[in-house]
Amino acid sequence: MQGYSYTPKSEIEARIQGLQSALSTAAMAAAVVVHHTNLFYYTGTSQNGFLYVPASGMPRLMIRKSLERARRESPLEDIVALGSVREIPGLIREAGGEIQGPLGFELDVIPYNTVQFYKKIFDAAEVVDASGLMRRQRCIKSPFEIERLSHACAVLDGAFEAVPAMLREGMTEIELASLFEALLRRGGYGGNVKMRSFNQDFFLGTLVSGGSGAAVTYFDGPVGGQGLTPANNPHGAGWKPIARGEIVFIDYSCVVDGYTADESRMFSLGPLPDILVRAHRAALEIQADIVAMARPGVTAGAVYECALARAEQQGLADHFMGTGEGRVRFVGHGVGLELDELPVFAQGVETSLSPGMSFAIEPKFVFPEGAVGIENTFVMEAGGIRPLTRAPEEIIYVR
Repeated sequence: MQGYSYTPKSEIEARIQGLQSALSTAAMAAAVVVHHTNLFYYTGTSQNGFLYVPASGMPRLMIRKSLERARRESPLEDIVALGSVREIPGLIREAGGEIQGPLGFELDVIPYNTVQFYKKIFDAAEVVDASGLMRRQRCIKSPFEIERLSHACAVLDGAFEAVPAMLREGMTEIELASLFEALLRRGGYGGNVKMRSFNQDFFLGTLVSGGSGAAVTYFDGPVGGQGLTPANNPHGAGWKPIARGEIVFIDYSCVVDGYTADESRMFSLGPLPDILVRAHRAALEIQADIVAMARPGVTAGAVYECALARAEQQGLADHFMGTGEGRVRFVGHGVGLELDELPVFAQGVETSLSPGMSFAIEPKFVFPEGAVGIENTFVMEAGGIRPLTRAPEEIIYVR
């Protein structure tokens, strides 16, 4: 899969049809897709533009920049130039579209002032939220998407397998992170982790050693890190030298052709404190329990409760998925074009697992001595979940 690749026409057509069906069910007249992630999903291009999708009929893609690239990258038939956002209603009418009835937008991510502007230019329509329709549709991956995701997982596996040859005593966290990230880039990592959640942007992943794994950050995850500076989303690898006898915790994403793998593995230069070894074993047991129980129809909330119960049985509940103010209340999340897709494996979530869902399961523990755990990317199939990440799961001791 090396080189520039495009989304097939059949894939885009199926996605458009799926959205149109959802719009009809929700009694929405049409949707205007603005957010870059959804725009790529429904068009195959990430150029600056707007996609009009009526509940029935042909979609129209309106491009501000670059029209030439959009026409080359997207298989849609109706792609036109857009000079100003104010021209959108006219271009829709030109294509035979009617701007009446509820008009769906991604109100979960579009800024308030921008929404007010859209209401002004679409004054004949009621602006409503269509973000849930799109997120639920994207939650179920096609075989084409699973193949893309599998490739991203293989690139990430390869980087983890190279860590023992790179890790040495005294190197800083950021030095090891830079070597790890270089392998991902050479494998096709696009260098942009997309997050749906507001103000949750971060850079590629987390690499921490020893006590820095207990540093709490803004990020909604169990493991933080000092980062390099208080500015620019402080998180992950910092200036700390890596010493012998401490855990090296590496949790990274890998985005190839838009699809996001997520994986965590543990390394050490020499023996570790017993509590970390025991907690890592518990994490593997929790993962095994989840793999055994997760079937179509099981709820995401039930998976979380299973994981929490096992942590309590091990006497490690106070350290499960973080500790103190750094603790989070989930054990997994959907992955795809974004890192935080549906479903979320958290208490009370009634979403039923379905074939085609792809997600990361990440039982982890945090102590003053450091963070340990496991994370793999899975796909749900008719008979259960199948791992897409396959690097060795035991702690790797490096001499």
